[in-house]
Amino acid sequence: MRVSECVACKAFPCADVKHDRYIVPGINLKPEAISIVMVSEAAPENPDDYYYAKGKPLFQQTTVQAFNDAEADVSSVKDLVARGIYLTTAVKCGKVGYGVQADTIRECSCLLEKELALFPNAKVLMLMGDVAIKALNCIARRTGQKRVIPAGSTYKIRGQKYSFKGIRVLPSYLQAGPSFFIEKSKRKMIAEDIAAGLRLAGA
Repeated sequence: MRVSECVACKAFPCADVKHDRYIVPGINLKPEAISIVMVSEAAPENPDDYYYAKGKPLFQQTTVQAFNDAEADVSSVKDLVARGIYLTTAVKCGKVGYGVQADTIRECSCLLEKELALFPNAKVLMLMGDVAIKALNCIARRTGQKRVIPAGSTYKIRGQKYSFKGIRVLPSYLQAGPSFFIEKSKRKMIAEDIAAGLRLAGA
């Protein structure tokens, strides 16, 4: 299965993102083999930095390092996919500024909802940063449920038990991008959360 053939934005209604930076993962994979879905913030400014880009894209470098911090012993996104880990973003277009508007997160959560439904055997959903957390809460509200992750600082809400449609949900910090190498205290917590996700999924 190629995810980009199953999930696509056609209208591009959001005003605060760069539509020419739109990316949905185009890799071929076996959806039934995915046990962990990791959702980060938004597509990168430079498409060459995206998870599945050729060479050594930035998102791959920081994410692989995050998993190695959690003693996962991987060297590429290909290794992660082989272990049943799928990487994507909550917002499929690149950001214009620092943040992302609530309307954009809500709109793009419709795509994320379709994307998550592709993986019937997912056991763990890792939400890397506030945008990913807000996106899942949008999905929950749209399906008539309460918000999955409560309001509050990530360091206060992480480590507790949350679930969505039978899948364990772990809120954490953003692991994709240059800030990962700067904020060492968050990096430690990201490693702890990834280790917990790997244990829960048996990945």
